[in-house]
Amino acid sequence: MAKVPLPERGQPLDVTYLYQLIEAVNDLSTNVASKQTSKTIIDTASAGKAEVQTSNTRIVGGLVEVANNSTVSAGNERTFTYDFKDFKYPPIVSATPVNTGQTPAGQNVNIVLKSVTETRVEGVVRFGVSGDLSLSVHLVIVGIPN
Repeated sequence: MAKVPLPERGQPLDVTYLYQLIEAVNDLSTNVASKQTSKTIIDTASAGKAEVQTSNTRIVGGLVEVANNSTVSAGNERTFTYDFKDFKYPPIVSATPVNTGQTPAGQNVNIVLKSVTETRVEGVVRFGVSGDLSLSVHLVIVGIPN
């Protein structure tokens, strides 16, 4: 790919220079779009596998605070929801518990996602032991935008 020479300070911008600049941008666009690595495969229950340009995907990183200096009992549950912008199909969602209080009770939890729609994820956190904890859920949501 051609490199565009830097203009000298005070140099008037002429048609030749603008042409080189636009040509370099177009080359970059062509090279990026044609690479196989710029493809993303998203497998959804409703639409099956879809292979799209990575630039045509949406990735959302979410955080939900489930408990803040709370006392929980073993076997109890807390629900959580997280809303996001429209996806064309229900996206792929991954949820990770984060023991923000660094307590033993925060180390013994399970997360179950109850439902994922084009605009919302609903889940439940189940506590394995009783005790005090502060807990967040980190979400990674990947899909095809509407």
